[in-house]
Amino acid sequence: QVQLVESGGGLVQAGGSLRLSCAASGRTFSTYAMGWFRQAPGEEREVVASINWSGRSTYYGDSVKGRFTLSRDIAKNTAYLQMNSLKPEDTAVYYCAAAPGSGRPLRPYDYDYWGQGTQVTVSS
Repeated sequence: QVQLVESGGGLVQAGGSLRLSCAASGRTFSTYAMGWFRQAPGEEREVVASINWSGRSTYYGDSVKGRFTLSRDIAKNTAYLQMNSLKPEDTAVYYCAAAPGSGRPLRPYDYDYWGQGTQVTVSS
């Protein structure tokens, strides 16, 4: 079992930055891939970024590439999403998720565990 708790969301002006954290419980955190997804009202949940268990392989969605950075600290059982140059279209509820296995899945149904979500609102 892995439990995930996100934090760090909030209201920021366009061009600003936020860092989301995802704290995981469970001794097997290091063996899971981690993903960040987001969902805006009326939209489907989409992948923002994912990272494999070792941290050596990452994926970024086209809309966030070059602006967002996903990292993980195994010792702290925490994954981070650094978001820079935020845009109003980044406004959504952001979720972290964990998936077993060696890859870095991109689809929500590949993930077994989810956090409760944290709201990110970017004003223009």
